[in-house]
Amino acid sequence: MYKRILLKLSGEALKEKTGSHTIDVECLQGLAHTVVELHNMGVEIAIVIGAGNIWRGKLASKLKIEPVQADFMGMLGTVINCVAMASSVKNLGVDSEVFSAVSPIEGVCKLYNIEDADKALSQGKVVCLAGGTGKPFFTTDTASTLRAIELNCEAILMGKNGVDGVYTSDPLTDPNAEFIKFITFDELEKKHLQVMDQTAVELIKDKDIDIRVFSMADPSNFIKVANGEDIGTTCSRKAK
Repeated sequence: MYKRILLKLSGEALKEKTGSHTIDVECLQGLAHTVVELHNMGVEIAIVIGAGNIWRGKLASKLKIEPVQADFMGMLGTVINCVAMASSVKNLGVDSEVFSAVSPIEGVCKLYNIEDADKALSQGKVVCLAGGTGKPFFTTDTASTLRAIELNCEAILMGKNGVDGVYTSDPLTDPNAEFIKFITFDELEKKHLQVMDQTAVELIKDKDIDIRVFSMADPSNFIKVANGEDIGTTCSRKAK
């Protein structure tokens, strides 16, 4: 169904459940196998990963770190996660490349620009996009929508922890939360549903890019969504 996609992964999803390690080996390798399977289906793949397993902004105030510097720490955390993912994909025989919006690091990642990232995708490389937008005060949600627009992705695939799609409220705390199968970006914005932050929704609301939200507990869900299976929630510009 989709020929070029952006995977939006939570950094927290990579964290070992015991909390003793920032990256769970089995989780990372499982996701890498899924990425390779998507690649072998002929899908071009860009990946944005958060840094919640490495750095949480809430710590900044406790450590008396300025908000801007705290945001840059988070951006650097995404570089670590992207390098880990790119390396895992390479170990499975698929070429990958890391681009960072913050700064290039010789031998590790290149400075992001649209032309080079687009070329790498067209060459069949898995492209990991680190450093968020490169600016403080913007989340990886905003970075994901911005990169998806710049790189002409057809869909953003958002694997979630603990939920299988979008609900009217948090299903983990509200037993009356109702599952939403399909929602437009305008409805998403009006109802203030926390799928993505408002800046990200504002960026994408007039674009023909689907956002697919589903549980990442089963890595095969990424394959199912890319194949067009109707699982999770679909967010798009137009109503069905």
